[in-house]
Amino acid sequence: MFWRKQRLNYKLDQSFLLNTKLRNMPFTVFDTETTGFAIAADDGLIEIGAVHVEKSEVTNRVFQTFVKPLGEIPEYITRLTSIEQYHVENAPTALEAIESYFQFIEDTKSGGWIGHHVSFDTLVIKKELQRVKYSYEEPTSFDTLDLIDYLNPSWDQLDLKEYAQLFGTPLFERHRALGDALTTAHLFVELLKHLEEKGIITLADLLRLKHSNLRLKTARF
Repeated sequence: MFWRKQRLNYKLDQSFLLNTKLRNMPFTVFDTETTGFAIAADDGLIEIGAVHVEKSEVTNRVFQTFVKPLGEIPEYITRLTSIEQYHVENAPTALEAIESYFQFIEDTKSGGWIGHHVSFDTLVIKKELQRVKYSYEEPTSFDTLDLIDYLNPSWDQLDLKEYAQLFGTPLFERHRALGDALTTAHLFVELLKHLEEKGIITLADLLRLKHSNLRLKTARF
């Protein structure tokens, strides 16, 4: 028997004209914490954190929730994140948590997702929904790593903390979803200033940068 996926109908990506100035756009900067890195197998969500960025400023509109995983949190993840089993025992299920997160995005009228290694976090969301036979229309996303690579392609890849220190932006609690989202949000706002100096001013410019980076990554393989 084939199961038809149900779609979550949230407005996750507002429509903006391509000539919209980036400094005028709203974005959702988000991060996830998981029981491990084998997301395509058995590892899953234990926390989602997000912060709303608008007009090149980090706002006080934030989102955070723990998530009850299917299994136990491994000790090495607790050491890394400080998230213990008791934090998630009475937490929402992955579906409930994701729906609350999507509602936050819809309420803030986001223009897209921002993340550090954003492909991992979007995969986490996608896989959790697939487990319960749900789908969604993924919004446009941008990775701070791609923006940094454009600004200085000679740099070796560093940790989020090191990038925050290099660009002189605030550092929040590491390996916690909201803390990393806040660190990434402040870094993103600073990167927008540097991108503007390079002529990356509009949504169209940022999309061209993203697609150019995707072509380069594909060519490397």
